[in-house]
Amino acid sequence: MREENRSIRQQQIEEAAYALLEAKGYAGTSMQGIAKKARASNETLYKWYGDKQGLFQALVTRNAAEVKSHLEAELETDHDALSILGSLGPKLLDLLTGDRAVALNRAAAADPSGELGATISKAGREAVFPRLEQVLLRARKDAQLAFDESGEAVGLYLDLLIGDLQIRRVIGRQPRPSKAFREARAARAVRHLRHLLGGDSESGS
Repeated sequence: MREENRSIRQQQIEEAAYALLEAKGYAGTSMQGIAKKARASNETLYKWYGDKQGLFQALVTRNAAEVKSHLEAELETDHDALSILGSLGPKLLDLLTGDRAVALNRAAAADPSGELGATISKAGREAVFPRLEQVLLRARKDAQLAFDESGEAVGLYLDLLIGDLQIRRVIGRQPRPSKAFREARAARAVRHLRHLLGGDSESGS
């Protein structure tokens, strides 16, 4: 199959998976059901994704791809760390509060096996967190921030950026944040991070 055609078929399969996930939850979603809705063969799904967990891991990985790629590209530059956080924040908020992330998290919360939650953690947070840690370590090296534990510093940044927005989206109490809101929230998170973790107050101005 040509790469272009495969990409189109994958998009159709993944859209079908999200539709069934929202309608039936993770436990009620099967490879056969996804294949039927996407008008694809069971053989194609198993060949491309392995099993249901593999398919949903691909969904989570694709959902997080832009943020991961942005971080990797920025870490290859000599941009200062706080500028990287400033450009990353809106993208990370969009990832975590977007419709697809909400669908995945709602399904994970209702999945008694914990399988989908583990998949989300592995392909999402566990892929992004180490790269965020590298950004914060750069900020410490450049005296923009001062901290002892890099993991705690990353956790503080995420708390400042996300707060309870994600859970409020998942429970239906928060509309999807606008671009302007995401940008303002990201800038605020960086300001508060600098205030709380000190460092050279003139760096990254």
